[in-house]
Amino acid sequence: MLFNSLAFLVFLPAAFILYWIAPQKTRWIVLLIISYYFYMAASPRYVLLLLFTSFIIWGASILIDKARPDQGALKKGVLVITLLLCFGLLVFFKYYNFAANSIVGIMGLFSMHIEPHLLNLMMPVGISFYTFQSTSYLIDVYKGKSVPQRNFARFALYVSFFPQIIAGPIGRTNELMPQLEAERKFDYDLAVSGLRMMLWGYFKKLVISDALAKYVDLIYGNVPYYFGMTFIMASVMYTFQIYCDFSGYSDIAIGTARLFNIELMQNFKSPYFSSSVREFWSRWHISLSTWFRDYVYIPLGGSRKGTARKRLNLIITMLVSGLWHGANWTFVLWGGLHGLYQVIEDVLRGIFNKGKKDSEKKTGIVSLIFHTILTFGLIDIAWIFFRADTVSDALFILTHLHNGVVLHFFDAWKKMTVDMLITTVGLWKLFAAVVVLMVYDWFSLKHDIPREMSRWKTPVRWLLYVGVTALIIINKLHGGTTQQFIYFNF
Repeated sequence: MLFNSLAFLVFLPAAFILYWIAPQKTRWIVLLIISYYFYMAASPRYVLLLLFTSFIIWGASILIDKARPDQGALKKGVLVITLLLCFGLLVFFKYYNFAANSIVGIMGLFSMHIEPHLLNLMMPVGISFYTFQSTSYLIDVYKGKSVPQRNFARFALYVSFFPQIIAGPIGRTNELMPQLEAERKFDYDLAVSGLRMMLWGYFKKLVISDALAKYVDLIYGNVPYYFGMTFIMASVMYTFQIYCDFSGYSDIAIGTARLFNIELMQNFKSPYFSSSVREFWSRWHISLSTWFRDYVYIPLGGSRKGTARKRLNLIITMLVSGLWHGANWTFVLWGGLHGLYQVIEDVLRGIFNKGKKDSEKKTGIVSLIFHTILTFGLIDIAWIFFRADTVSDALFILTHLHNGVVLHFFDAWKKMTVDMLITTVGLWKLFAAVVVLMVYDWFSLKHDIPREMSRWKTPVRWLLYVGVTALIIINKLHGGTTQQFIYFNF
């Protein structure tokens, strides 16, 4: 069930009413049933896999907790076997065909030509997200950071909580579990802020992201036929498309959870105002980036084993992050590029800050703007690999970005509008929407806008609600397309 479907617009009010009219002690059971119904509507074939994963993790956590202090080997064995099983399922469904094709490709380099044995697999919806959420729970129990949940049904709710199960944010045990265990009371202000957040999420997804998608898909689907300004515009469009798509989903998920008096972690924090790639990753897909930090980067040694090892750990972590996003070498290269960016930043930071005191390391406004624009450009280049269907397509775009742009700018601009089938008015509409997005992001750096809107005068608030809602409806009625959320594929 998609957040941007009519089915969800019927499902959510019904779920809201059922939850809040249920007796206090049974609300968590109602929420569990609602969550499994939601998942079955999206992926009925694999609901048993979700149940199996939940049961295995739950059982392993109980075994680890019951083990005596002198049974460290047993606890570690249970942890390793369970992680291998859960990640093995993820690898099988998500990477089997990718691995088979890659092995055949490598063998072909040595003149060993064989046909790959591929399987007709449909990846279970949300498997990457609920696998990461449930395994982090198990690791936390193993490390003694969390107390295991004895009630299997309550743990199943933690894994399947419907706003986040398909595409996050990835929950953490000590933040989400207590909220699901506690008796919840309706919080009017929190619910209203959730609705505001959902409205903003729908604006980003339906008005900006889906509008950009048709132009991006046209160009990236026929790469060899274009060059120059067309590639530049398509790449910039994708940079905003994926942000509005995924952060829009996260806003809707967080807002939906607030309707049930549950707070999910913030997943985006104005990432395109970052002045370094390292800062970007502290603002982009925060639930995933902190997961990789805590369960990959730090276990590898983090920054504790010297500068060279720290930089290697960064590269490895980003490569794994890239592979997590999809079974394609384009994602691996995207992750590797982000790792390389951060290593270069670390080297340059060490050179320019050498011998400086902390008070001397502060940057001025001009330097900040320059670094923010530079960071945006680097991120934009990396997104080319993320979006391209093949590595060769990505390399073709990168090597043809400059063609005809500098010497024949206006001709290149005209050709771009023809290639993308876009009018000047259409471009101005998209530009205006992006400006609204960035202004909102700028103010949200220091303000929780959905919460603070309660201070605004009632006529102003309702004028804004009606205006944004009307804009979404008008956009859909006049050529708007409904696109699946990008991260549903991951």
